[in-house]
Amino acid sequence: MAGASQAQTQSKPKWALVVHGGAGVIERKDLTPEQDKAYRAAMTKVAQTGAAVLEKGGSALDAIEAAIHLLEDDPLFNAGKGAVFTAEGRNELDSSVMDGKTLKAGAVAGVTTVRHPISLARAVMEKSPHVMLIGEGAETFARTQQLEMVEPSFFFTERRWQGLEKALKAQGLPVPARPAGAPQAAAGADDLAHDEDGGRNAALMDLGKKFGTVGVVALDSRGNVAAGTSTGGTTAKRWGRVGDAPIIGAGTYASNESCAVSATGTGEYFIRLTVAREVCALVEHKGLSLQAAADEVIQKKLTALGGDGGIIAVAPDGQMAWSFNTSGMYRARVADGQPLQVGIYKDDP
Repeated sequence: MAGASQAQTQSKPKWALVVHGGAGVIERKDLTPEQDKAYRAAMTKVAQTGAAVLEKGGSALDAIEAAIHLLEDDPLFNAGKGAVFTAEGRNELDSSVMDGKTLKAGAVAGVTTVRHPISLARAVMEKSPHVMLIGEGAETFARTQQLEMVEPSFFFTERRWQGLEKALKAQGLPVPARPAGAPQAAAGADDLAHDEDGGRNAALMDLGKKFGTVGVVALDSRGNVAAGTSTGGTTAKRWGRVGDAPIIGAGTYASNESCAVSATGTGEYFIRLTVAREVCALVEHKGLSLQAAADEVIQKKLTALGGDGGIIAVAPDGQMAWSFNTSGMYRARVADGQPLQVGIYKDDP
């Protein structure tokens, strides 16, 4: 599929980093020039932030955490501030991280008061004997680690609330009261002309099936790879639904024996296919190139099952790849001695 994937064949870099900000129905006709510019600027800043850590000899995990902090604080994306709402009117956040050197991993699901879920996932990996914590227990653990805690209303954005109202009305479900501490709806808020975003005019209309899950994969100068993913899930999700983002092997996986992968899309399909681990398995056990493995899973297996979305990946030898079967995916990659590359649409380089 033209533009949906692209191999990286240059000589091995000392470090490499790939970022995604979600995949879905993202077409040129749907984004204004200002919105297009805002997303490209955000992807650029995030990639440069992670690259700066790696350039100084920092670890892949440090680069991932620093980059995802920016994404979790940016209302453009469905992670942290700017996360979508559940049917009950809550922001329930999921995240995971994995270290390719040790195969250690950490994940959290359904947290509501932790500013940076990716940092909590890393704390679970490094400071607890467990891999996954959920809900109140995860937040109790976060407090023991002195992580930054916020009121649930911190994550509120008007455009996500408007998106929830639209989704619930379409399903014939009741619209909950606005969350405690959320600002009152401004006159004309439903036109989504402005957002809590420093005046970047980055608000979007509902673009059909668009996923703003964020993720970063990195290779550091020590030859170690790692992966991290963070999300607010799906709009109007019910019954404590959890997608693939915090599921090790589905939305996130990393091994120095193969590659590091972060996914975005309709999580239920990624869980059923264990997408992230499957990409790594094809590299490790069948000897596929990173791009070939990514395309095999996304363009063939995921598509055949009826799922939609994409992945980013990096290998210990410096290969970088992305593949998606949707019309767009916010993405960027950069490596030592190689220029930054940013894309949104399928026909971007």
